[in-house]
Amino acid sequence: MIWRKPREAPANESGGPKRVLVIQLGTTAAFVQALAAAQRIREFHVGARITLLTTEATRDLAEKSPYFDTVEADGKPKEAQAITQLIARIRAAKYDMIYDLEGSSRSNNYFQGMRPWPPNWSGSVAGCSHPYLNNNRADLNPLDRMAGQLEAAGLGATPLVPDLSWLRPVLRDPPRLQPEYFGLRGPFMLLLPRGSDAEPNRRWAENKYCELASRIARQGVTPVVLGGADERNVGAAILKAEPRAKNLVSRPDMFQCIGLANRAMAALGDDVELMHIAAAAGATCLVFLSSQANPERAAPRGRGGVVAMTATVIADLPVDQVDRQLRNFGIYNQAATA
Repeated sequence: MIWRKPREAPANESGGPKRVLVIQLGTTAAFVQALAAAQRIREFHVGARITLLTTEATRDLAEKSPYFDTVEADGKPKEAQAITQLIARIRAAKYDMIYDLEGSSRSNNYFQGMRPWPPNWSGSVAGCSHPYLNNNRADLNPLDRMAGQLEAAGLGATPLVPDLSWLRPVLRDPPRLQPEYFGLRGPFMLLLPRGSDAEPNRRWAENKYCELASRIARQGVTPVVLGGADERNVGAAILKAEPRAKNLVSRPDMFQCIGLANRAMAALGDDVELMHIAAAAGATCLVFLSSQANPERAAPRGRGGVVAMTATVIADLPVDQVDRQLRNFGIYNQAATA
């Protein structure tokens, strides 16, 4: 393979503001990770007007973030005519640079649809101006993949770490983001289980969450259960087994979940979307990952640090081992002095 120096991302001839498009069409967890790359893009393209192409699922968070001037949430049209119209709109916008952080067959097709004269494009498609064609990219943690992509586009080689600390000041830290809004006073820890319908190799056992919740509560820390509709049964079971726990399953919105994670002593649980959000919010995280599913690729990352506990069958992880790791974090000592 012939090594070539990465091309610098282009600037306007005037040296003035540039038109930049960022594409990210994935889940909320994928979007939170992509925000680390978006921050790098914003810092590099000083004065640029940056547009995000995303979906309705992430519109609210995208519009609050400080990295985009415009958010377009129609990035995954279903009808052929709508796809053609989207490609035509991207072409007509005459972007100086497009960063495809999605890297999927869909976004690659958008590039192909703009041939024979595609715009400057950073992505995983052969023939683009700033290609990132690492053969092992599918096995990389998404943050490492995006960091490699940005390095190939000339934006430097600094590791990417998700950071949602901007949310509180952007929203002016309203009461609804405070733990007290949910009746929480004193130290608390988030429990993030996966729904009981999931396979045992993908989730920790419900009865073990219940036992751990009681151990946490005895140390003066309130266990707070978060999740969606699939976790309602697990949340109810934990509350029944440990009345000192707080079951907030399906209650907080995305911003409130970020606010809670930002103030929590730690977050513990399965490999669910909320774990990635908690890590990006700054919580110290303990996540259970299947050793059969490339734990390094799946592990969340964040400023507060993440420890992964792996097992072939996650349900087999002993409560004593998990509790010992929490003690290693110093959570209970911190609670005693809080």
